[in-house]
Amino acid sequence: MAEVFQVRIGVRGYELDIQGHVNQAVYVQYGEHARWRSFHAAGINTAVLLAAGFGPVVLETTVRYLKELRDGDEVDVTCQFHWGDGKTFQVEQDYSRADGVPVARLTSVCGLLDRETRRLLADPAARLREIAADPAVLGL
Repeated sequence: MAEVFQVRIGVRGYELDIQGHVNQAVYVQYGEHARWRSFHAAGINTAVLLAAGFGPVVLETTVRYLKELRDGDEVDVTCQFHWGDGKTFQVEQDYSRADGVPVARLTSVCGLLDRETRRLLADPAARLREIAADPAVLGL
């Protein structure tokens, strides 16, 4: 089973919509933030990616909303990577309030884009394992 990375994010007032809960687009931003934090924890930052000549891309995202997030809430966002044999991998992210109540689930299909050819790379797990200081953070 892949390792699960987690980060806590505080809801900010400017992220709310007219209903007083977190705007739907912000959930995607929280997911992106948590994925980048997991890459950083694995020792992969933008300088490392630029030197490697590739970077992560999101090809598809699905969000399932379960409960509201409101001003003052804190949310724990997880990242669990699932690696296969092709050019893509899946990231599952569970969102829970600090009191443990589940609020959303985000599932993404991702890949690694070669910055020169603008094509997806084969075997993204192997490519990330090569450049990560701590590949276990990414479930590798």
